[in-house]
Amino acid sequence: MTVRDKVVRAAVRLFADKGFEATTVREIVEGAGVTKGGLYHYFESKDDLLLEIYTAMLRMQAQRMRTIAESDLPLPERLHAIIADVVTTSIADLDAATVFFQSFPLLEKSKQKQVRAERRRYHERVRDLVAEGQRAGVFRDDVPADLVINYHYGAIHRLHMWYHADGPLSGEQVGEHFANLMLRSLRP
Repeated sequence: MTVRDKVVRAAVRLFADKGFEATTVREIVEGAGVTKGGLYHYFESKDDLLLEIYTAMLRMQAQRMRTIAESDLPLPERLHAIIADVVTTSIADLDAATVFFQSFPLLEKSKQKQVRAERRRYHERVRDLVAEGQRAGVFRDDVPADLVINYHYGAIHRLHMWYHADGPLSGEQVGEHFANLMLRSLRP
């Protein structure tokens, strides 16, 4: 694992446990087993480190979503796979998801704008799949595609509030249930 990766992992763990504001740079450095110079070589500030946590998760999930969206699977299967994947990958790195959803308001405003734009592109691509299915008659069209996406992603964005790895369902099972719920809600 690189110094950069160690710093990010330590920050994710600490931010999820203690919160962004309560975590010091010193704690991150100690948790990563690196020097302050090692941290500052990659990140100018704690805020930059928080931004990296956001963008890393968004980049990974967006790439996976694009791969699925552009596949040859039938539209309902693509949408199902995308929803299951975003839930599963969020749960797989629940600490990062926790940081993502709890600490967003603490980001500098210009960085919030950047993250919102990236997240909006992701949601718009998935919304376009829903709208495509509505136009084709595959999905019901009496609920606006934007509302469908906001409703379902609103629930996904709260996984960190209730999901526990030692609970009765695995991340994959939760992903399947979320995807099934979305597809059932779209049946004509």
